[in-house]
Parts: sequence; structure tokens; C-alpha cells
Amino acid sequence: MAVPKKRTSKSKQGMRRSHDSVTPVNVVICPNCGSAVMQHNICGSCNVYAGRNIKATTTAGTSEERP
Repeated sequence: MAVPKKRTSKSKQGMRRSHDSVTPVNVVICPNCGSAVMQHNICGSCNVYAGRNIKATTTAGTSEERP
């Protein structure tokens, strides 16, 4: 098993961890209803994306009868 011969300095340790930081979630206000929505996502309360009304789609496993 590999064991380090010398202790890593605080500088090297910080350089290694420089990409581990967590970025905050980008939240915007929905122009239609005013609720907070993640950017580039459909609004959960009014189903609007980029000024267009997005209707909910039905899944293949629903109990609706086909004609």
C-alpha cells in the first residue's frame, strides 16, 4: 500500500481542494406567477417555460382507455 513519504503542505492541500467548492443554485423569479424557479426549468406552479404554457404529458402506464 502506498504511503506518502512527506506531509503535504497547506498550500498543496488547498490547491487540490480548490475545485471541491459547492456552487449556489441559480434561482430566478417566474415572470408569470412570481414564484422562485430554478433557471431553465418549467415553473411548478403555473407550468410556464420561456413565456409558453407547457401542458402536462400523459405517461404510457396511465389508466386511460384508448379508442
